[in-house]
Amino acid sequence: MKSKITVIGGGSWGTSLANILAENGHLTRIYARDKSVVDSINEKNINHKYFPEIKLHEDLKAVNDFKKAVSEAEVIVISVPTHAAEKVCSELKKYTAEKTLIVSTAKGIEEENFKVNSEIIKDAGFKNVVVLSGPTHAEEVIKKLPTAIVSASRNKENAEKVQDLFMSPYFRVYTNPDLIGVELGGAVKNVIALASGICDGLDFGDNTRAALITRALMEMGRFVDYHGGKKMTLAGLSGMGDLVVTCTSMHSRNRRFGIEIGKGKSIAEAKDRVKQVVEGVKTTRAIYKWLEKENLELEMPITYQVYNVLFNDKDPYQAVDQLMLRSKKHEMEAVVDKSLWNI
Repeated sequence: MKSKITVIGGGSWGTSLANILAENGHLTRIYARDKSVVDSINEKNINHKYFPEIKLHEDLKAVNDFKKAVSEAEVIVISVPTHAAEKVCSELKKYTAEKTLIVSTAKGIEEENFKVNSEIIKDAGFKNVVVLSGPTHAEEVIKKLPTAIVSASRNKENAEKVQDLFMSPYFRVYTNPDLIGVELGGAVKNVIALASGICDGLDFGDNTRAALITRALMEMGRFVDYHGGKKMTLAGLSGMGDLVVTCTSMHSRNRRFGIEIGKGKSIAEAKDRVKQVVEGVKTTRAIYKWLEKENLELEMPITYQVYNVLFNDKDPYQAVDQLMLRSKKHEMEAVVDKSLWNI
């Protein structure tokens, strides 16, 4: 059965998702502020700004009239950065019903009020919210390379509805009821990707990256557990899967940004090199503020050091030294059974 779907955001990820939906036979529109992107999609079936060499599905249409784009949609997919989500939802509320199914695809934490995207959407008055998250670089999805993702919602029917909308031969969708665990995993991994990039910029090796990813998973687990999520969620696509791909791929804007920082560039210079929104920068600041408020800095030592490198001009080498020589509070691997010491 065809659904009327609007994707808000004409960037690389929004375009990739809209293309999947159009291929699956849904009546899909993509809203973009850039009229040249709209014209390019409608006239040439190409998003000239992000995928100039990729032909999009011929049935995918684009508009830059927000009201026209959303007023008749049964499903709205929001593909904008977290810092823009509140404004988009405020506008969306003017033209759509509260029962409309909203799909969030951003991975971040709102800095001022420490909200994840599903909370921003619900606070705007929408009841049906699903989060799509996982190891999914748009540059590979648009080429139809095999990819897996998670549809997360506390409402099983909504999660499965989104699963059905997006499932395709190259895009496999799993469901998960742990909404907060999925969202926080997707947000924090961006901070760790910054750290991975910084290490690469310092010319550290595979040992360093492996240790970083493994210990970061423990750090993420403590954070998710504190907020009521499930640690086991991080063993899946929105945790370990997303962490690995973001910390190792040059498609990762957070990792590329971190590489520039590791090479001695300023935040402004690194942003200029990446030329895309780097969610991990704002997420690092949001989590740091929360850690200070709760007096939990020692629970997330990697995030704490990333913040100091970015915003306090800390020497990255010094940050690594302090991570290696810090207190032994969390020295034992969490998976170890302490009773083994009695052997």
